[in-house]
Order: sequence, then C-alpha cells, then structure tokens
Amino acid sequence: MDAELRDDLRPSSPTRDEAASRVGGVRPMARSDVPAVAKLFARSFRDREGAVAPDLEAYLETVFFGSPHYRPEHGSIVHDSGASGVTSAILAIPMEFTVHGRKVIAKLLCAFMAEGKEGAAGAARLARQMRAAKQDMCFSDNSSPVSADHWVAGGGVVLPIQSLEWHRSFRPLSAGAINCSRHLPALRSRPVLHLLGRMDDVLRRRRPSLVPPAPSGYRTIETSVDAFFACAGPMTERFSIRPTWSRPEFDWLHGMAALNNGLGTLQVRSVVDESGRTIGAFLFFGKSKLEATVLNVLCEAGREFEVVGQMFSYLDAEGYARASGIAQPFMMNAISRQRRLSFKHRGYFCMVTRHAEIKEAALHNDIYIGGLASESWSRLLTDF
Repeated sequence: MDAELRDDLRPSSPTRDEAASRVGGVRPMARSDVPAVAKLFARSFRDREGAVAPDLEAYLETVFFGSPHYRPEHGSIVHDSGASGVTSAILAIPMEFTVHGRKVIAKLLCAFMAEGKEGAAGAARLARQMRAAKQDMCFSDNSSPVSADHWVAGGGVVLPIQSLEWHRSFRPLSAGAINCSRHLPALRSRPVLHLLGRMDDVLRRRRPSLVPPAPSGYRTIETSVDAFFACAGPMTERFSIRPTWSRPEFDWLHGMAALNNGLGTLQVRSVVDESGRTIGAFLFFGKSKLEATVLNVLCEAGREFEVVGQMFSYLDAEGYARASGIAQPFMMNAISRQRRLSFKHRGYFCMVTRHAEIKEAALHNDIYIGGLASESWSRLLTDF
C-alpha cells in the first residue's frame, strides 16, 4: 500500500546548508508517533480529514511494534519536520528469511505516506533509505506503477508472477454478484445470493465442467495450525529464499492474520494420500461460504497438481462461490490447468537487496514468498 508522490511536489536537491539543517529528520518510528501516523494514514488512503477509525491506532501499534523480530533499526521510519511533526512515514514489519542457508531480517513495507510539500521532501529522504545499497532484503507486495518504477530505479526488481492474483469461480452467478457488490451492495444481500445460488445449482448440473474434479487417491482434511507449521519447513526448504518462520514469529503472524475478520475465518487444511501421509497443506480465509482467500499453499516437490486439485475441489464442495490467492511460480502450471480461472494484476511485488545472490534467486523464481510472508493478511488493506 503506497501513496504516490506527484512529481511537482518532489523537492529539488537541497543546498549544503539546507541538508545540514535537516539532519535528524529521518528516524525510527516511536510508539508516541502512532496517533500522528494514524491521522496521516486516514488522510492519505481514506480521504478523511482528521477522522481516524476507532481501533486504527491500537492496530498500528500491535502490528508494527509487536513482531518478535522488532527492533527500532528493523521497523518503520518517519520523517519528523519539527514544528509540523510527522509528515511522512514508511510502515514496515521485520520478517526473518532464510537465504542460501543463512538468516536475514527482511523488511516488509506496508504503507508509504506523505502529506503536503513538507511531507514530499521527507518522503524523498525516506525513499533514499530503502535503496538496494542499504538493505539486506526489503519488499512490498502491492506497489503502484509509479512506486514500482522508483523501486527499480533504486536497484530493485519486480517479481511479475507474484504481482498477479488468481481467481477461480465455482458458482459463476453468485461470484459475479459478489464481485459487483462493491458498487451495488444490494447484490450481496441474502435473498439475492440465495436466488442466484439456486440458479447456480441448475447451471452446474447442466455444465459439469464448472465442478473441479478431485485427484483420485487423495483427500483433504481439516487440521490444525500446528500441522501446517510442521509442513512449512520441510516443504519450503527447496527454495533458496524462504521465510524462516520460527515458532514465535509464525504464531505471531498467524495471530495477526486471524484479526482480519473482514476476510472471514482463518482455517487450515491438509492434503493426504491413501496411506494418510501429508503431501501438502493450505491456509485460507473462509467468508460465509461465499469467498475463500488463500494465503499459503505448501506441497512436496512434484505434488503441485494433486495439492492444487484437492484444494479447489474441497473449496467447491464446501460451497464457496469463488476463491482467490497470490500467484506463485511453482504452482503456475497446476493452477493454470483449472477451468473458470483468471488472473488479475494485484499490484507490483517489488524487492530490493544489496546481495546479488538474493536478487538472482528471486529473478529465477527460486523464492517462496507471499501469504503470511506478505501484506495479504493485513487489515490495512480491508478495514479502517
């Protein structure tokens, strides 16, 4: 999430005296800055003058100061303009990644905000802190086109596949109504969806291709967060770049994601073979049997078709009208075989790093990222 800076508000290069007078303006965000940052967020992203959602401040403090890896040097930064206070900020969450066997604290950038000419000047200074030469690993999963250009100019890269979101329709009439309800809320009413659901039932009987087939010999079972965590390490170790997900960090991320009631209830399912051995798992939000938002899919290497097929078959059988999730390179072949599937640009997935091996691995799709290791679960995208 980022607010674009207009070119006419970008400051010219400061003189030596001006630069000296601004030293100290960029600093780590403190808890005392939260009220000012909340107001800045509301004005930048919600067009609210001074009106802050009731629990926004508490959420900002919980998310941006609560990570087990939080340290001031790994967290959010602000530009303090003195008398005007905080006029620009970059919100960031530290996440631990394993990179070619070593651990690195990465920064997930969640919002880039600026207000007025003072804010634009501060934003330019904040942006310079995020250049590749200064970062072990820094990424954002929903940058605008303008911001993506600045990431690249700063030595970063864009991950094109992770910038896509897949959508799979199971009940096309109900799914269409849900999609249009952002503009026509009445389409999401219970009577309308009930009627469309009955029509979808008739349509599905006449067109069996709407129903995704389940791979033979496998089944999907309800399971626990512990079971998902047990799969995470072994099933992602084939990637040179992957989230480390220590138990404290994983539990914290899962807890933060579970706060997003707007996306539904956070659930875990495992895919098992005939012997009962787990070959994959997926973590998703389920909302009133209408929408399923998939955060993470795990699988053993070579089991992508079975796990993806079981996932779609299960979500369909549970009665969801549609499902969506972030695209991942290792799943693209399996996902693209699905009927009634489309891809949508969700925002640019950008990354900067001063390490050539990280950049090379990311560009060659040797990376597992997204879902819990992204901003997809954040209430900043759906609430307030």
